[in-house]
Amino acid sequence: MPPRPRRQRPSHEAGRNEAARLADRLQQAGYTKRDIARIINRDPSLVSQFYTKNKGAAFVPALRQVLTAVETGGITDLPELAAIAARHTTRRTTASGARARVRTKAVLITPTGSGTGRVASQAIASGSARLRPLIAEAARRGLRLAFTVRLAKTAYVHPSGSRTDSPGIRRDVTQRADHTEERSYGSAHTGGFEAVDFARRVDATGGDVTAAVHQWLVETGRIRPDAQILHLEVRTWRPR
Repeated sequence: MPPRPRRQRPSHEAGRNEAARLADRLQQAGYTKRDIARIINRDPSLVSQFYTKNKGAAFVPALRQVLTAVETGGITDLPELAAIAARHTTRRTTASGARARVRTKAVLITPTGSGTGRVASQAIASGSARLRPLIAEAARRGLRLAFTVRLAKTAYVHPSGSRTDSPGIRRDVTQRADHTEERSYGSAHTGGFEAVDFARRVDATGGDVTAAVHQWLVETGRIRPDAQILHLEVRTWRPR
């Protein structure tokens, strides 16, 4: 008896939604997921969710127009593509037809001024955007802040525990098995940094918290210019 023919399984491509398929075509044209996120003015994690969580339906008209501009119009400039996308991006609607509210995370700073925000590699690559409201609110309240970064050990200029690197800061340098190291800058004991100064730095980098912190570390001679931040934590408190 001849074997029964196997059912042909649907390809992975066939299971993707329209937003993911359009994102695929843009990537084939040379754009990264991060580029696509910038074009639609969203976090790169949302573009990844086109594939993992079936999101992105609201961006399909914008992505179609962008793809047409790239393939037919020969437009390659990201700001120009972002302007095209903005004209064709509509907000989600509720069941009643009203505009849905944009979901945002609350900035958690207590009445005493204590607040903490952390980001890892994916958020850091897109500028640590979720930390910007925390820093802005700390600046508005006149708070102080400190931060902890994790980098490759070879990315630091000074050896761990050096008083030149972070003088007067009492801390335990966290060394990890993957040859990275966490170091803290600023504390309540030493007074930390004025949040308003860091808020200005963040504004000067167009809201890119990662770039602002990296720039400060390079300017003050603490890390090498080509160093990559792998983890970032910001803490706030009210000065006495």
